Amino acid sequence: MIDAKLVGELRKISGVGMMDCKNALEATNGSIDAAINYLREKGITTANKKAERIAAEGLANIFVDDNKAIILEINSETDFVSKNEEFIKMFEVIGMTILNSNVKTLDEALNVDCGEGTINEYIIAKTAKIGEKLSLRRFEIVEKSNNEVFGAYLHMGGKIAVLTVVENTNEEVAKDVAMQAAAMRPQYLSKDDVPTEVVETEKKFLTEEAIKEGKPAEIAEKMVIGRINKFFKDICLVSQPFIKDSNIDVETYVKNNGGQVKKMIRYEVGEGIEKRNDNFAEEVMNQINK
Repeated sequence: MIDAKLVGELRKISGVGMMDCKNALEATNGSIDAAINYLREKGITTANKKAERIAAEGLANIFVDDNKAIILEINSETDFVSKNEEFIKMFEVIGMTILNSNVKTLDEALNVDCGEGTINEYIIAKTAKIGEKLSLRRFEIVEKSNNEVFGAYLHMGGKIAVLTVVENTNEEVAKDVAMQAAAMRPQYLSKDDVPTEVVETEKKFLTEEAIKEGKPAEIAEKMVIGRINKFFKDICLVSQPFIKDSNIDVETYVKNNGGQVKKMIRYEVGEGIEKRNDNFAEEVMNQINK
């Protein structure tokens, strides 16, 4: 039986997850020095050296189980790895593990047991095996009622994932709404969801723009009203012209089919992450030539 304090000591030295430390100590009869060498031989400690790299590629995906669904994004350093069978299997394990849990936060999710240790330990092990930094970036679990349907759509093999919840209609309509969100990149579901400060900033900009055009104040004010409505059509899903029939907006399309859009979540892989500027192939060659 390996003492917990010994596991903790090895973890502090190596930076490796508890389960990997325990396994290493068991394999080396409790010797710290031998366990460190064991971890190195297995390539597990190399995962820590990758921690500062930028992982801005990867996949987003959606898993559905009856009235519950999860949308999540897992990142890798290169697009090539996101097509790796090992990575895809890892994605499924993590996605279904979180979906079947009651976690709310990323920290909670990383500490859930997935059958291969915690999710965090599982990712560290896969990082060492695959050879790139991997990270669970974000997820959201959504639950629906029986009179609602999920719309799930993946674009470009999982570079964009959209999950919608639509009330009192069918999955085809819900998927159409998800495809709309994938294509048109709305930031909000409706204008009621747009923060007041965002609206006020846009109004200020539009007012200054109209005045610069030489319009009198009263005319500028009317112009701003028209232009702010166009702003909402650009950024709000239900106000956007429907891609399959531009004569109506998304809200009207859904209403014509007896429904109402209740929720929309859109993930685009790597959005908001500063992309790496270095030449990855060059980095690999530098490592080989050392």
